[in-house]
Amino acid sequence: MTIRAHGLTKHYGGKPAKKAVDDLSFEVLPGTVTGFLGPNGAGKSTTMRMLLGLDAPTAGRATIGGRAYTSHPAPLSEVGALLEARSVHPGRTAYHHLMALAHTHSIPRSRVEAVLRLAGIDEVARRRVKGFSLGMGQRLGIAAALLGDPATVILDEPVNGLDPEGVLWIRTLLKSLAAEGRTVLVSSHLMSEMALTADHLVIIGRGRLLADTTVERFVRDSGTGSVKAVTPEAGLLTELLAAPGVQITADTPGVLDISGTDAEHIGRTAAAHGIPLFELTPRTASLEQAFMDLTRDSVEYAATPAPHQEPHPEGATA
Repeated sequence: MTIRAHGLTKHYGGKPAKKAVDDLSFEVLPGTVTGFLGPNGAGKSTTMRMLLGLDAPTAGRATIGGRAYTSHPAPLSEVGALLEARSVHPGRTAYHHLMALAHTHSIPRSRVEAVLRLAGIDEVARRRVKGFSLGMGQRLGIAAALLGDPATVILDEPVNGLDPEGVLWIRTLLKSLAAEGRTVLVSSHLMSEMALTADHLVIIGRGRLLADTTVERFVRDSGTGSVKAVTPEAGLLTELLAAPGVQITADTPGVLDISGTDAEHIGRTAAAHGIPLFELTPRTASLEQAFMDLTRDSVEYAATPAPHQEPHPEGATA
């Protein structure tokens, strides 16, 4: 089922009113893992809440499978969601929490047992949730999202609190769900994990759409990649490559980091002037670098680096 946001807008009270989401439109297609990214305060959680009918939009419309979430006859069996893993009665066991959800949607007990095993918490299923660690709570929330075997899965920060094994489990799970033809929308602040998991990206900042593209295209088009060139004629090559938009740094003698041009142009220039190249290696920008460049002006709270201080001489007092 395709997720569609069309002109989604959400204002909160006050004068002037705060625009949490501002005329946001995008699609999330089946068969792919779509990463939903943005700085803190970008409007990701508000958007997810509107997709799930938990917040009413000021303007615009959100649909899943062509209809509003609240109009689905059996929403848990069609759309599984994790927005807040701790929204569970602490006195209940994991098993009884899932059984309560199952009863309201005519889901058999066998499915409860299946998702407990899938989430790796079947051995603690009879323990009260108040004793769960953050990671165990996340696993329970994901088990609840998958309880109805839904065609669409929406997860907000699913790797929060998970150990490395849990992060790998989530990555494998999301990819397998998409491979089965399901629609998967997942938000995360871990860019390195999104680079390994997501096929497509929807990036927002200050409530507005900044990018809607594949991971590969986003990183390729970011312009933050560079080329490493190793040569004994670093000075001459630097002079020959000098041009508007080309930046060259040399932190190590004979090793150049070149941005603003590609390896082919560098290699042809060196060959035309008889300059030996011992290495010519394109360095692709990371998703984190590309994301930081795109959202630089959309960060709600920008930290200022601490000023450098010389260490006190030995024995000196402050």
